[in-house]
Amino acid sequence: MIQPKPTIDVAVVGAGIIGVCTALELAERGLKVTIFDPAPVCSKTSYGNAGVISPWTCVPQSMPGLWKQVPGWLIDPDGPVSIRPSYMPKLLPWVLRFLAAGRSQRIDPVANAMFRLSKGSVAAYKKRLDGTGKENLVRDSMYVHVYRSSKSASLDHLGWQLRQARQVPIELIDKAALKEIEPEIADQYQAAILIKQQGRASDPAGIGIALAEKALAKGACHLQTKVQEINPDQGEGCQLVTDQGDYRAEKIVLAAGVWSCQLLKRFGIKLPLEAERGYHLVLRNPGITINNSVMDAEQKYVASLMKAGVRVAGTAEFAGIDAAPNYVRAHRFAQQAKKLFPRLNITNPEEWMGSRPSFPDSLPCLGEIPGLKNIVAAFGHSHYGLGMGPGTSEVIADYITRAANCETLLPYSIERFQ
Repeated sequence: MIQPKPTIDVAVVGAGIIGVCTALELAERGLKVTIFDPAPVCSKTSYGNAGVISPWTCVPQSMPGLWKQVPGWLIDPDGPVSIRPSYMPKLLPWVLRFLAAGRSQRIDPVANAMFRLSKGSVAAYKKRLDGTGKENLVRDSMYVHVYRSSKSASLDHLGWQLRQARQVPIELIDKAALKEIEPEIADQYQAAILIKQQGRASDPAGIGIALAEKALAKGACHLQTKVQEINPDQGEGCQLVTDQGDYRAEKIVLAAGVWSCQLLKRFGIKLPLEAERGYHLVLRNPGITINNSVMDAEQKYVASLMKAGVRVAGTAEFAGIDAAPNYVRAHRFAQQAKKLFPRLNITNPEEWMGSRPSFPDSLPCLGEIPGLKNIVAAFGHSHYGLGMGPGTSEVIADYITRAANCETLLPYSIERFQ
């Protein structure tokens, strides 16, 4: 007996920015797409980022010599990294892989793979938002890295060398030039390095919502249901077991961020994907204007003006996916941001926490999942999901429509961890 063909060409598990961009790209190529996620579009990790859209991302989190800085960060309450002591034994294997990923010989291949996914992201978002009425959600910007010491603002550092080698438009400026660009910046900042031709989101979740609405207008569906199991194609299409019944699809794209590995456990697939928890504060009545995305280069937090107010975001906390938030880390941003912008109104801040899906080498897993026919990986974008969303969607859509061969996805292969 001939089995009926699934009515879903591609099921996208996850309604974050990666899932939404992928669903739109596939829908525009004529495929029948359904997004599965119990939460509203971009209401989890994709909601709370710093809003930086960089077409120039090429500097991995793990770099040569970084290990020397980590102990100081860990003992500093205001430091950019925190590990809950009870979680350290479980995290240690990931930390060792993270440090190994920062060896000199690994940096260039990873930088190239990051660059490929982020290049052209600002223009890509503008193109996708065209006609939605939400075009103003992506604005031209610079990424301003500010330094208290002029000596620290050196283009000789490896991260800036990686950018220069890839023709990223950067410029070192002095205090006077910085004041012209960001008049509200504190006097203690003596220099800055600008990354030009960037974009910034005035509402990161709003971008995802607008793109999801565009995908729905092109025939996609969004089912707010929890996927409990996924099963590979065994001749009748792939199966999705949800809390609202079972569904079948020709292919499944697994884009559920840090929750993706939970759906792979039953197949014996173990991946070093960590919930790298980030916090933000929103200051709804800031009383000042910030013209660009501004990062304190030493403390590693970013301040950006959005529709809702000034959002101050950053830090990396490792505590596991289910641990309760420690909002003390979020509220520390208030005083830090006050040092960055002295006239900033920090009263009545609103806190948030989300979990970045982070692999040790700063690259996502994309493409084939060995042994799971027609289930496609699209998760693990760490700090870079917003910037890599359009690039990832094109890579995945090319792979699904067989416009690209597997070799193009080698840097992102799951098998690099096997």
